[in-house]
Amino acid sequence: MRISTYGAYLNGLQAMQRLQEALDYTQRQISSGRRILSPSDDPIGASRSLELREAISRIEQFNRNGTIVGNRLSQEESALNSVNNVLQRVRELTLQANNATQSDESRGLIAVEVREQLDNLVQLANQQDGNGSYLFAGNLVETRPVSRTGSSFSYNGDQGQRFIQVGEGREVADSDPGSRVFFQVRTGNGAFSVTPQAANTGAGIVGSYSVTDPTQYDQDTYRVRFVDPDNYEVLDSGGVVVSGGAFSAGDTISFRGIELTVDGQPEANDEFTVAPSGVQSVFATISNLADAMELAVFDDASRAAVTNELNAGLLNLDQALGNILDVRTQVGSRLAAIENQVDSNGAFVLTMQSTLAEIQDLDYAEAISRLTAESTTLEAAQQTFIRTQQLSLFNYF
Repeated sequence: MRISTYGAYLNGLQAMQRLQEALDYTQRQISSGRRILSPSDDPIGASRSLELREAISRIEQFNRNGTIVGNRLSQEESALNSVNNVLQRVRELTLQANNATQSDESRGLIAVEVREQLDNLVQLANQQDGNGSYLFAGNLVETRPVSRTGSSFSYNGDQGQRFIQVGEGREVADSDPGSRVFFQVRTGNGAFSVTPQAANTGAGIVGSYSVTDPTQYDQDTYRVRFVDPDNYEVLDSGGVVVSGGAFSAGDTISFRGIELTVDGQPEANDEFTVAPSGVQSVFATISNLADAMELAVFDDASRAAVTNELNAGLLNLDQALGNILDVRTQVGSRLAAIENQVDSNGAFVLTMQSTLAEIQDLDYAEAISRLTAESTTLEAAQQTFIRTQQLSLFNYF
């Protein structure tokens, strides 16, 4: 077969172009460090690499979410710690005021500090994070959660919580609504409360009380009425007498699975109401304590009234402190969950990055060896092409 000079030239040029393209491809692989430069190089590998990169990006976003939630929860935990300190201080002041040696004037001075602590508590409830969002407003992060009108306090947020995804199938709440933290606090001992009637004329003081048999306690409202200073009867909400007996100061009165102690000496027709615990805001509890400290004491009955108010306030404060502890425990659990999830995310990312490297990263030793071979082949082809082009029959005449 006869091959024209042009055909030989064209074949040689095309061969060198292919070798040049292969050399250029290898050089680009080495400079990028990637085995796959375009999906056509390895369609399956390219698809798998894309999936892994998207998964890594998603997990990195989860970690950023975790940082944001962790910062906000840390700020909430700090605020709750300050709230706890305020409540502990109010409790100390209440114990100080609940002393028979205190005069009306000294109790009034204590009440001044209690009201200052109340103002401090309102500020803590309205605390904002670094972005200017309120910590305790639920989903309404731009709404000031607690407002005050005189001695009345109201919650302006909602009951919601913002859940942020920090991992595959894992969401964490970044805050707690103020209603849960400050307004929905159980009264009394958490099961029931005992309240003296305002018209009592004796010196009866409510002591300790508790549920001794939950199976008998029916959560009805009862009245402990003193027929005379030495005898009492217990009436249910329908006015039916369910218990009664003789009484002396400090006795424990038991009925329907509960018991309570009454100190001091009640007078005839004095009553104490036993009712299931309701809910009350911690702001109202502190405000009521300050009001009680400002009451005048002029006889045994008025002193008993002040003592009963302060004792009730102490129980309500203990409920508030317990509620704050519960919320802080939940916040701490969320912070621990975020930390564990971030560690887990890191392990997943490390595994996926290793898998991604196996798929797309270049074997430098193999690529450099191939580059050397391709360079040598191209150089040899170029030299051969030059010599071939110099051949002519005229050289032999």
